[in-house]
Amino acid sequence: MGVMQRSIYCLTTDGHFSNSCNTDLKPEGRRMCQTGKCEFPQSCTDVQRLKGFIEDGDHILNIQGKRIKVYCADMLTDSPREYITLTGGDSENFSEVYGYRLHNPAECPYNGSRRDDCQCRRDYLAAGYSTFRKLRLDINTLQIITTDLFFAQTLEGRPVPFATAGDCYSAARCPQGQFSINLSGTGLRVSESTRWISQGNYAVVQIQRLMNGAKVTGKCGGYCGKCIPHSGTGLHVQLL
Repeated sequence: MGVMQRSIYCLTTDGHFSNSCNTDLKPEGRRMCQTGKCEFPQSCTDVQRLKGFIEDGDHILNIQGKRIKVYCADMLTDSPREYITLTGGDSENFSEVYGYRLHNPAECPYNGSRRDDCQCRRDYLAAGYSTFRKLRLDINTLQIITTDLFFAQTLEGRPVPFATAGDCYSAARCPQGQFSINLSGTGLRVSESTRWISQGNYAVVQIQRLMNGAKVTGKCGGYCGKCIPHSGTGLHVQLL
């Protein structure tokens, strides 16, 4: 035998805790169940249905038959959202559109390495640098929603979506924009089906996959150009 348990709260219509609910109408908080048949949540909505309106936090979900730690956000609303916490930290999970532009875009100086004392001007208006602590996960398609910046921090310039990089540095195949993905410790890896495409002029895409897809880095840019996950697949991940 096992026990299913949920938390029950009294809330006002605008989502605030209250003591005015009729206790006679309070639903049951515990139920016995047969071992192996106890309901295991498959989404944050399931967690909310089993435990009631609770604070945001980590929960173990059954995703396609595997147990994955997921951060449930917006649990005091009618639309909870699933996020993956990046144990590798924001220094390993960032997106950059580089802000420097060569005076002579036909060159690729210093063998393509980056130097702040280059013959450049720093005036690319689309430049930005964003880091990420958690990623929004579509648990049905196993796609990372790269444009969700709720747990991102933009340290410079404009916000840059996850898994995106670019610049306006050179037209000579000399990309300087970078991104990094590190899913180590999450139970996920970037799917081999995920591809990046170039956008813009003279755009170059250089992708490196490491640790069996748990880590992916990219260097992208052009004059002006960038790379993003292919719209056909998005940033698709697999369960380990």
